[in-house]
Amino acid sequence: MEQSGQREEFTRWAQAAQPQLLRGAVLLTCDQQRAEDLVQEALTKVAIRWSRLRTTSPHAYARKVIYHDHVSSWRKRRHEVLTATEVDEPQARPEPERRILVLEALRALTPRQRAVIVLRYFDDLTERETADVLGVSVGTVKSQTHLSLRRLREAAPELAEFLREESR
Repeated sequence: MEQSGQREEFTRWAQAAQPQLLRGAVLLTCDQQRAEDLVQEALTKVAIRWSRLRTTSPHAYARKVIYHDHVSSWRKRRHEVLTATEVDEPQARPEPERRILVLEALRALTPRQRAVIVLRYFDDLTERETADVLGVSVGTVKSQTHLSLRRLREAAPELAEFLREESR
């Protein structure tokens, strides 16, 4: 495929993938601006490698870039205490009260726990896919999921029934 054809193919893919990547990044970071930056960085890295990624899984690669760039940033700022303001989700918002509760509960998790929950339940990845993105074993994903769901139930008892349904 010629260069301009690959460019057009990447542009179509990026436009289709951006809303889902942004939603996952917003939930991961609890910060709209940081999420937009992460998605932009991921799309740039995918574009550079498009000729190789276009036949495999560019979406999985972009998700992995978002997670790893996020981890790198919070490791550098580990001692800083950040508080996020209300995050605008790029898609339709079901039940604003539940959305606020979920975002507040997600903030109570560690960054790795939040990543496990976002990848498993918001991006609908399998345990194996989540393990691949995070670079950990499937057993770690299972234990982190269990601990994260318990911590979410404690942080937001109002969501307990909703979380029971999600963990099935």
